[in-house]
Amino acid sequence: MRSYRRQRLLVPILLCALAALAARPTAAHKEPGSGTGTGPAPGLSAEVVRLYEEAAVATQRYEAGRKEAEEQRAEARRAEELLDTQRRHIAVLHEDLGRIARAQYRSSGGLPVAAHMILADSPDDLMRGQHAFSQTHLAVNNAISENERAEARLAADEARAAARWQALEKRNAQLAALKGAIQQKLESARSQLQGEADAAVAAGACRGAVRLDQPETGFGDGDWVAPVETYELSASYGSGGERWSNRHTGQDFAVPIGTPVRAVGSGRVVKVSCGGAFGMEIVIEHAGGYYTQYAHLAAVAVEQGEQVGPGRWIGQSGTTGNSTGPHLHFEARVTPESGSAVNPVSWLAARGVSL
Repeated sequence: MRSYRRQRLLVPILLCALAALAARPTAAHKEPGSGTGTGPAPGLSAEVVRLYEEAAVATQRYEAGRKEAEEQRAEARRAEELLDTQRRHIAVLHEDLGRIARAQYRSSGGLPVAAHMILADSPDDLMRGQHAFSQTHLAVNNAISENERAEARLAADEARAAARWQALEKRNAQLAALKGAIQQKLESARSQLQGEADAAVAAGACRGAVRLDQPETGFGDGDWVAPVETYELSASYGSGGERWSNRHTGQDFAVPIGTPVRAVGSGRVVKVSCGGAFGMEIVIEHAGGYYTQYAHLAAVAVEQGEQVGPGRWIGQSGTTGNSTGPHLHFEARVTPESGSAVNPVSWLAARGVSL
């Protein structure tokens, strides 16, 4: 009897437990575009940004070294001209030594001083002869000393110039190797970032925002900036092409994969999505009823509903979606949806940003 009552109590308990397990969401069940899908690891995006900074520093140091090398070459040319002058001066000294020696031989006949004293006709002739001999001897000694000093200076200048040049060439070679190694790491990280972004877009599931350690922007709420800091303009608004059904609806910025993408002004993120022709994209609503779109990204750094300021890093450029190469597709719109675009270059120019 006690066993039967225990069984009657266990049945509802087990049913409640099964219902609770069935209601618990599984890790594999995710809504597309919900921000919890697959995508590049947060550390990879940060690694690309860090390598960008290291590459920039290495490039600056390399360019500074190259400029110093050019200045050193100019200095070396000036030093070589000075050395040529010194060589010509030494050659003149050698000629002077020969001339003095010949003159001394002709005037003294090779006789010793005692003989000149015996053969002198008068004390005045003796003094004049002795004075001339002393002056000649002094001139010879001075010429020899100056010649030796000039040759020593020439050798020292040549040695210093060679040492400076060798040190500069060695340092520039090291800087070039460092720059090349960083660039190689950066290319590998870019490739991995883009590969994982492509996988996320194929799955139609954006991951959550990857927070990037951004330096202070220094922009105010009323400021406007370009969507990327360094760029080359490629396809323009309204241009034709086989890739677009009608006309190009935005302005393309040719930038490498992983380049930080900035919000052009203050606003609220109204869309973060993956999939479709735009790949990874972000849409921001600005005051005055305008919207900006940032497409073909490799990573996003903001969440939907988030407030952003001008210059804030909102993602990283890539080549996801309908894209033929790494670039940022930027649009200015009057609605958050595609099909309401206005000329983004003119739109930014009206806000003080000249591309």
